[in-house]
Formats: sequence, C-alpha cells, structure tokens
Amino acid sequence: MSGDAYQDKAAAFAAELVVQAAWPVLLIVAAMMAAPFVGMVALPLASPLTAAAWLVAAASAVATLAFSVLLLFDALLFRLMASHASETAGGAAVDDVLARMRLKTTAAVPRSLDQRMAGTRRLVIKQRIAFGLFAATSFAAAFL
Repeated sequence: MSGDAYQDKAAAFAAELVVQAAWPVLLIVAAMMAAPFVGMVALPLASPLTAAAWLVAAASAVATLAFSVLLLFDALLFRLMASHASETAGGAAVDDVLARMRLKTTAAVPRSLDQRMAGTRRLVIKQRIAFGLFAATSFAAAFL
C-alpha cells in the first residue's frame, strides 16, 4: 500500500475507534445519571431476579468501559502507525512499543495493517456484546 493511502487508512480507522470507544461510555454514564438511586436504594428491596439483573448490568457496564479503554489504546497505536512513512515501519514501531511495555513479544515479521484492523474489529464486537448485555439487563431490571 502506498504511503499516503496507508497513512489515511490507519488514521481514519483510529478516528473510528475513538468514536466507537466514546459512544457506549456516554450512554452508560447517561443511564447511570438518569437513575442514580435505582441500584443503591432499590437493590436491597428488589426481588432476587431484579437484583441479579442489576448486578449483571453493572458487570457488563464495567466490561464495556474496559473494552472502550482498550479501543482508545488501539486508536493511539493506529495513530502511531499512521505517523510513519511505510506500513512496515509503522508496524515495527507499534511492535516495539508493545514489546517495551511487555504486552507482546516482538514478531519476526510485523503484521499488516489489515491484520491489525481485523484484530481490533474483534475487540469492537466484544465491546458491542458487552454493551448489548448492559442495555438488555438494565431494561429488564427496570421493568421486573
């Protein structure tokens, strides 16, 4: 892939990741602000099924927030890749950062941009599943 096309693709994907990381966080915060007393006050008085639904909602909210943080980290890595002139140099720079942080061992051949994007898309799917679980259990707990 040519330098400009590769840089544009990596930068655009990084921007998409920032948006993907932000909107679930904003909706979770809005849901918590809309009903701040429900979990704290009503939980001891709720039925066991409702209490379980609120606990699952809370756990899935935390998981969604954790996935959002990981997506922001990936967005920064894609921005780092986009700052290099070639895909190989950008991939090597990302691998170097991950190796220095002791998050991943250095690969002999850096993965391509498309392979890295595919891995991050799997993370986005996990985040959406966690958010869907939060939305479904929150809705169920509110009406149980």
